[in-house]
Amino acid sequence: MARKLIKKRGKKVGAAPGTLVHVGEQTGMEANLRVITYDRDTLKDQRITEPSACVALKNGPAISWINVDAVHEVQLVEALGQGLGLHPLVMEDILNTDQRPKVEAYDDYLYIVLKMLMFDKRSREIRPEQLSLILARHYVLSFQERPGDVFDGVRERLRTGRRIRFLGSDYLAYALLDAIVDNYFSLLEQCGDQIELLEEELITRPTPDTLAQIHHFKREMLLLRKAVWPLREVLGNLTREENPLICAETRLFLRDVHDHCMHVLDTVETLRELLAGMLDLYLSSLSNRMNEIMKVLTIMATIFIPLTFIAGVYGMNFEHMPELSWRWGYPAVWLVMIGTAGGLLLFFRRRKWL
Repeated sequence: MARKLIKKRGKKVGAAPGTLVHVGEQTGMEANLRVITYDRDTLKDQRITEPSACVALKNGPAISWINVDAVHEVQLVEALGQGLGLHPLVMEDILNTDQRPKVEAYDDYLYIVLKMLMFDKRSREIRPEQLSLILARHYVLSFQERPGDVFDGVRERLRTGRRIRFLGSDYLAYALLDAIVDNYFSLLEQCGDQIELLEEELITRPTPDTLAQIHHFKREMLLLRKAVWPLREVLGNLTREENPLICAETRLFLRDVHDHCMHVLDTVETLRELLAGMLDLYLSSLSNRMNEIMKVLTIMATIFIPLTFIAGVYGMNFEHMPELSWRWGYPAVWLVMIGTAGGLLLFFRRRKWL
C-alpha cells in the first residue's frame, strides 16, 4: 500500500488559529524529554519528566539542548511552550507534522522547521519525520515525532568537549542542521545503490516488478525533493538575514550547509532524471521484446504459408490428379515442401532477418 504524501487535517477544519491539535502519525510511544546542559568546563545529560524543570533553563548561564520525542502529546508541547514563552501559532505548527520547511523570526527566538529522513532497507522507503527547532539565546528546543535521530555525532562532540562547547546556542543549532543535511547524503547513497541494481535488472531482464520499483523510487525522490527544495530557502535566509541570535562566524558555517543542501538537491534531480530515463528504457525494452516475438511469429507464418498451400492442393478430392497415381508423388511433394522451407530460411538469413 502506497504511503500517503498528504496527512489528514480533518480535526483542524474550522478551528481557530492557535488551536493545539496534533496532525500526523499516532506512534503511541511515551514522550521522552532529554536535556543536555553544558558550558566550556561541564556537561550534564539528564532525562526529566516535568516540563516545568525546563523553564529555569530559559535564562540560565549555560547552553541547554532540550529534545522532545513523541510530539503527539499535546499537553507536553503546550506546557513547554507556555513555560518558555512560545507563541500559540508556533505550538500549533509544532503539532502539525505536515509543515513545509521554513524559518520564522520572533522577538527572542527563531522557529525552524525541516524534515529528518531515514531509509528503511527492508521496505526500501524513505521515512520522513518533522523536526521543529526553537533557537533562543541560551537554549535550543527540538521536537521529534518519534525516538531515534541522526544527532549521535553532535552528542559525541558535546561529550568530548570539542569546539561546540565553546560557542553559543546558534552553533548548536547549526550542528543539528548540518547533521540532518549530511544524513541526506547517506540516504542518497543508499537510494543510489538500489537504483543502480534496478538499472542492471532493467538492462538484463526487466519484469513487471521492475516497473513497480521504478515508480516506487520516483515517488521516494519526489518525497525527498519536497523536503530539500524549501530547505535551501531556509538556509539561505539564515545566511543572509541579520539576526542577533546568529553571530557572523556561525553564518559562515550555515553557508557551508547551504552549499551541501544545493549539492543534495542536484543529486536528487539527477536521480529523478535517471529514473525517468529508466522508465523510458523499460517501455522501449518491452516494445523491442514484443517486436522480436512478432518477428519470429511472422517468419514462422511466412514459412508455413506455401507449405499450407501445397498441402491444401493435394488434399483436394479430385479423381484426375496426375500425381496421385505416380509412385514417387508423395516423396516428391515432401521434397518440394522441404526445399521451399529451406529456401525461405536461407533467404531470411541472407537478409539478416534471422
